[in-house]
Parts: sequence; structure tokens; C-alpha cells
Amino acid sequence: MDQPVNPKHHDYPSAIGPTGPAPTGREISVVRTYLAMSARKQFVRGRALSSMIRADLVHKPHCTVAEWRQLYTEIGDAWHWHDRDSWPDAELAARLTGNTVSVYAVQVDLDGARLSQAGFLELERHDDGSVEIVYLGLHPRVFGMGLGAWLVGEAVDRAFALGVERVWLHTCTLDAPAALPNYLARGFTIERAETYVALRSP
Repeated sequence: MDQPVNPKHHDYPSAIGPTGPAPTGREISVVRTYLAMSARKQFVRGRALSSMIRADLVHKPHCTVAEWRQLYTEIGDAWHWHDRDSWPDAELAARLTGNTVSVYAVQVDLDGARLSQAGFLELERHDDGSVEIVYLGLHPRVFGMGLGAWLVGEAVDRAFALGVERVWLHTCTLDAPAALPNYLARGFTIERAETYVALRSP
């Protein structure tokens, strides 16, 4: 059910519950939080990446279904991204070849090698003049490098570059514990939250 949340309220643990899934049980209660940014000036850029880190956000304008599924699984499996698992290839292909969806891969130099699937970003432009950050995530191998704040910044830059009036997303308590605090620190505000019951993956 929907829970009213003060959009200015940043004390997220008391506002919408703890981060991370419940430790036991087949059924788990999940809190999904919707956040938005209605003006580019709201954005608060995070600390610059270390000069020792080379990271690039690579646009995939002709992303194939196979490439998309690999990114989606590689990045999202740890965070219970399964809502698109059952999509037929034809349906997913139609979405990827439309002009409203943009897919990006994060590439990072790590231990002398180029990690080509270090993260995943998907943006979708909607008819109401908004852009949704549909998926945003990083591979656990690159945690702790400051890439979370950097990737949110890249997403916001690309979204507002499309000339939209609003950028929005939702995150939930199955996501990385740092996800919600990162969005709030970057200037997103909470619009609403809802609770639902999900089945824990085997």
C-alpha cells in the first residue's frame, strides 16, 4: 500500500524502513521508493573519481537482445532484477529498437584489464516530458571506487540533455544499501513509497 512520505525528508531509515532484504523467510516485505528531480539545478554532483580510475559510460545505440540480457543479468542478478526475465525476445527487441529507450554500459580499467560490463544504465523517455532511469547498477567488483555517485551524475546529465522537465526513478530495499542514500545525496527527492510482498529467489 502507498505510504505518504515528505519529499523533503531525507531521514530515510525512519521514513521508509531499513535497506536490504529481510534475512530469513521465503516471503519478504519490500519497500519501493519513487524519487524525482524536477530541475537540473537540483543536482548535486558527487566527489570526482580518483585519477587512478578510468571509467567510461558507453552508449549502445544498437544494443541487441543478447547484449541487453547479458548486461541485465550480469549487473542485476545480485539485486534481484527479474522483472524482465520472462519477456520474449521479440518484445524486448521491439523495445530496444524504439526511439524512447537508451542503453549504456559502464567500462572500467581494473587490475590492468578493461572490464566492459562494470555497470548498466537504461533511460526511457516518456510522453509526459519526463525521463525515467529504468535501470542503474554496478558490478560488485567495482564497489567502493566512487562509481555510484559518478554513474548517477552521468544518468542525470544524459536525461536532462534530452530537454525534459523531470527525471525520475524508483529503487527498493532489495537494491544495494547505498542506492537510496546516493540518490538523495545527488538531489533527488522522495515522492512516494509503497510496500509489497515478494518471493525470495532460490
